[in-house]
Amino acid sequence: MRRLFVAGNWKMNTNLASGKELAKAVAAEATRLGDVIDVAVCPPFPYLASVKTELQGSKVKLGAQNVWFAAPGAFTGETAVEMLTDVGCSWVILGHSERRQILGEKDELINKKIAAATSEDLGVIFCIGELLEDRQAARTEAVLETQLAGGLANLDAAVMGQIVIAYEPVWAIGTGVTASPEQAEGAHAFIRGWLTKQYGAKVADGVRILYGGSVKADNAEILLSQPNVDGALVGGASLTAAQFGPILQAAAKCAAAG
Repeated sequence: MRRLFVAGNWKMNTNLASGKELAKAVAAEATRLGDVIDVAVCPPFPYLASVKTELQGSKVKLGAQNVWFAAPGAFTGETAVEMLTDVGCSWVILGHSERRQILGEKDELINKKIAAATSEDLGVIFCIGELLEDRQAARTEAVLETQLAGGLANLDAAVMGQIVIAYEPVWAIGTGVTASPEQAEGAHAFIRGWLTKQYGAKVADGVRILYGGSVKADNAEILLSQPNVDGALVGGASLTAAQFGPILQAAAKCAAAG
């Protein structure tokens, strides 16, 4: 069984004080639950080092929300992979729909970032997902295939152990609308099938596929109990311990159930 993984994407939220308090609370909850699931938090760049300090002594990993693909140099405003690992990051989120839709990131750029991150042993949470009009026009699988092929181009099976895929239907992110368990499982099964064709069954069976899109305490358990859902990438509900804690508890319950 693949080990469940829950990551909190804080996006452009928190300040120094609230970020440290939240990190401390998440670390305490993860410690209380025991070593049964993997947990990560991904704060804004200015707070990475401070959050890392609050996570000390816990198994909660630190993640960033973006990275640039080039080596350190003249790239004003960007952050190199080496800088993230130096500050203690284990993960980076790449391909998030907000960067695709708002900032215009294309599959080719995302692919360069994934290649750079994995070459330096930084884990990648690679986000893919369709727009509402794609879902309504039955283009979900075509969109996912395009994003998978583009984002993972020229990456061989050897690096797939560093990559977690997060299926996030754009129509469910921050909207309060959640994909049904059947919709989530269907998309995840398609993704695993695509991975099987590209990398073989052994590699595909080992890749964790997270669900993201309005994950909350009241729907986490049913989503995480689906055969091909291996965790969650949580946005808004990761911003308070009161909301994120029950999601971690649901994941631990599903892990215990096998």
